[in-house]
Amino acid sequence: DKVLMELIEPYELRAAKLREFLEDVKPSLRYDIVPLVDPYGPSVTDPDLQCLVVSEETRRGGEAVNKKRLENGLPELALYEILLMKDPDHSQNEEEKISSSSLRQRLLGTLLRPPRQDPALPSRPYVIGLTGGTGSGKTSIAKLLGHLGAFLIDADKLGHSVYVPGGPAYERVVALFGAEILNEDGTINRKVLGAKVFGNQERLKSLTDTVWPEIAQMVKEQIREADAQG
Repeated sequence: DKVLMELIEPYELRAAKLREFLEDVKPSLRYDIVPLVDPYGPSVTDPDLQCLVVSEETRRGGEAVNKKRLENGLPELALYEILLMKDPDHSQNEEEKISSSSLRQRLLGTLLRPPRQDPALPSRPYVIGLTGGTGSGKTSIAKLLGHLGAFLIDADKLGHSVYVPGGPAYERVVALFGAEILNEDGTINRKVLGAKVFGNQERLKSLTDTVWPEIAQMVKEQIREADAQG
């Protein structure tokens, strides 16, 4: 879950670097480089293996390998544990050991490649789509962008506004789902509406086909407003 795919080199390149390292350290060494398609690889099926090199934090994995080998009727492997080097320059949010996690942490927010120049794109307004699940930090990031001068467009708020009486989708939503979705004051009860559409793909599509184009139009209008403001 902590992997940023762009920061991991292709398997073929990593295997080539490992091969070069092994041959450099000991040219006479016999070795196999095996792609792993499950958590264990050949370690739980190869009867010729005798030793498994683990680190301080992967020792439990080595113990799991031995448990699996015993289940498969194979002898346990000797676990040779290597100590991890400490990182003297780690920051408060990084791991104490030298690790790829710390490397990824340091690379966050840096450009992996220069922005692509596309003459078909206008120089402004530059539109950034900010997405993510509940609690992922969208609001915090939006505030930071706002402090830097960004014009903020909240699609959630626009989504609410299309439903209000007089809103661009109000009449059609009521016509589609009936007066029973209305509160006493004429506003749409979103819980009642949600109960009607969630779990029913056809109804959900009818709702999104009605509402989303209106939200998109409002977003376009706000982008034009941002452009006018410079």
